[in-house]
Amino acid sequence: MTEQAPATAVLCLADIDAATASDLLATYQLELVPVASGQAIPGSYWGAPEAGLIGSKVYARGDTPVHSLLHEACHLIVLPPERRAQVDTDATDSIEEEDAACYLQILLAERLPGVGRERLMADMDTWGYSFRLGSARAWFEQDAENARDWLDQRGLLPDEVLADTQA
Repeated sequence: MTEQAPATAVLCLADIDAATASDLLATYQLELVPVASGQAIPGSYWGAPEAGLIGSKVYARGDTPVHSLLHEACHLIVLPPERRAQVDTDATDSIEEEDAACYLQILLAERLPGVGRERLMADMDTWGYSFRLGSARAWFEQDAENARDWLDQRGLLPDEVLADTQA
């Protein structure tokens, strides 16, 4: 697979506090593994600069888009531990898990200073994520109930989301 040109229109890992991103992943027993500039990213399904997955490790370079880092991490988060341990590059072929990963990455963007939901959804659109309703925001706000329910049934909705629904 050929390496993509670095994206300049989307936030990349180098644009945010990598330690905060690492801490966020650690809350889900995931490890953010930095990859040197210009080096191949282990476990990257699409090739660099997209994040990669192997077991409970998420690999990323400074030019890895934040949406990619979160999306791949969320693929691991939605998997049961026994499946997570077996992941190498491709985390799922399940539409439900893919939707749950997309939904969760938008929620977790709120935990990264300088990112947030709005910016992440705009970056997802810029990068070319494809949703029935034409944008990540429209999908998230109008068509993602199944993804939210899937996460809720498995106890994977972040506490602040649960607090919002109980208020």
